[in-house]
Amino acid sequence: MHPWQHFKTITRHKLLVMRYCFRIGLYKQGLLHDLSKYEPVEFLVGCKYYQGDRSPNNAEREATGISRSWLHHKGRNKHHFEYWVDYVPGDEHIINGVPMPRKYVAEMVMDRISASRNYLGDKYDHTQPLSYFLKSKERLWFIHPDTKRDLEALLRILNDHGEEVLLSYIKNVYLKKGKKHRKIK
Repeated sequence: MHPWQHFKTITRHKLLVMRYCFRIGLYKQGLLHDLSKYEPVEFLVGCKYYQGDRSPNNAEREATGISRSWLHHKGRNKHHFEYWVDYVPGDEHIINGVPMPRKYVAEMVMDRISASRNYLGDKYDHTQPLSYFLKSKERLWFIHPDTKRDLEALLRILNDHGEEVLLSYIKNVYLKKGKKHRKIK
């Protein structure tokens, strides 16, 4: 059990995401980001499976065949595309992704940058979030095509132009377009 180490890791991550969210104007999301990680169902798993260089949810999944912590987390945090899965209208035997509102796509990008920074430390560079996404892109059948397109495009801006350009684009272009489109709450 590593409660103090896990607490420091999730708090460092939360503060990084909060700082990024504030920079793009998502103040409420920055404050509320990942609060469920402090709930016992997630926190205790994090303490038990803490490794420091990757998510404890992966270790829980490897050890038990399922990550109850992850199921809890993704069901409460709208910045995960897994939250945005529903039945196809008229056919309750088929599930697929529904479009994510842009403010949650933006938070997801901040989350991915912060997770990479948190787990990689000094080895982090702005190309890693895109590389991580591309490794699993073809297996992400349940993410809505618009969401997948937006996520990849934003990560490519980060990859090709760096954080400052990405943050400016999200704040001044991407989120402003989002107010005209996709009014999902």
